[in-house]
Amino acid sequence: MTDATATAAAAPTDAPAPRPARAPRRGLHELTFRLDEADVARHGATEPDWLGADRRAAFERYASLPVETNQLYTTYIDLRAADLAEVEPRRSRGTTAGTAGEALPDGTAGLAAIREDRVVTLRLDASLADAGVILDTLDGLLARDPELARRLLADESSLPLDDKLAQMTRAGWNQGVVVHVPAGVRADRPIVIQWQAGEAGRASLTRTIVDLGAGASASIVEELTPSLVAAEPADGGQSLFTGSLEIHLAEGAELRVASIQDLAASTIAFQHRQAEIGEGASLQWALAQLGSRIVRSRVDNRLVGNRSTVEQVEIVFGSDDQIFDLTSYTRHIGRDTTGNLLSKAALLDATRSYMKGLIVIEPTAVGTDSFLGEFGMNLSKQARAVAIPSLEIDQPDCRRAAHSSSVGPIDETQLFYLESRGIPPAEARKFIVLGFLEPVVARVPLESAREQLRGLLEAKWDGAAVADAGEPSTAPAA
Repeated sequence: MTDATATAAAAPTDAPAPRPARAPRRGLHELTFRLDEADVARHGATEPDWLGADRRAAFERYASLPVETNQLYTTYIDLRAADLAEVEPRRSRGTTAGTAGEALPDGTAGLAAIREDRVVTLRLDASLADAGVILDTLDGLLARDPELARRLLADESSLPLDDKLAQMTRAGWNQGVVVHVPAGVRADRPIVIQWQAGEAGRASLTRTIVDLGAGASASIVEELTPSLVAAEPADGGQSLFTGSLEIHLAEGAELRVASIQDLAASTIAFQHRQAEIGEGASLQWALAQLGSRIVRSRVDNRLVGNRSTVEQVEIVFGSDDQIFDLTSYTRHIGRDTTGNLLSKAALLDATRSYMKGLIVIEPTAVGTDSFLGEFGMNLSKQARAVAIPSLEIDQPDCRRAAHSSSVGPIDETQLFYLESRGIPPAEARKFIVLGFLEPVVARVPLESAREQLRGLLEAKWDGAAVADAGEPSTAPAA
């Protein structure tokens, strides 16, 4: 027997296949999605020069900024589950479907519905249109009122200049909606804006701008839902949805905003909301975060006018291994301003939630009344909630400047009370959790949307309870 034959005979016939190469390790802060300067230039080539310049300036900031500039919060970034290297921005801004003459949904004054890159519905009540109210895409606004478009789009302070992801949206936005309500006009029914997204391998970068004149009043309901082509988690393909909501409130204006986010588990969501609140104006936020694999949300409230007011409630209901990264900045600038902010998180399974809030009281903000509360409810041993409320006070003459926070399991005394009234333990837990999240539901200004949100919350609870073959654990987080 030759040496070659002996070697072949000695070799095992069932040798294991070579181990596949490991995916490269990613840092906590690493954003795998990359906005291409060529995409920014392509958009700018078909737009007015001032808008192209605005995009380029935003791109320069995006390219130079880290994901988080606040050193207090850098510990709480984790983008490793965002696998966006193969995700590309949408190239087109779609077309508007013909919807003239169609009836609006009950209880609404207007509807803008965008599915992936196509505007499928754009309708406004005739009486509001006659009063000068505008509900349009940003492309439509550029064509119909270039002066208003420039005022709203070229205001570089309408999104935080120190936020990389906000500047990414500003530089590369590929779809947008505007709501403009002239001075003195009051819309007694809400305007609904629907975004349907989730196509694997695609990035939707969107801007929504709401502009209310002096004494105007309006309500906005924003719905973020998966489209029919949204990928299932097993498919492995992710999508990116970034959305800004930029609000301008003139003297005495009143605005209520409700947002329900229930995107697919294969979608990564980056959201930025900033409001400039004028003298005597008031803003009410009601924000619900249910879907997406990772949510990174930032809200900036600037109370620049005397006697301006903001109320903000944001809730999280997480399951599986979702990550919710919520930041809130409220800056008091005018005299006698009022802020009341509340964040709540109910966490199942291995969900993580970071609630970070900062109230800044400027030297000019005499007579400020401001409160920030952050509360987490851990419903399993693996869940983790972090609350970081902060105050920065440069004006000692305040009516109130306070914050509060707590994190823990369901209160056993509440469970005992309900069970002592004959309510089964599983039902008692459900009542407590849904009641904990009710403050946002009650603030949604459209009955059908309220019922929709309640249904989503109940379905998420019931699904988690079934998956756990019993009752979600109430043990404290590890």
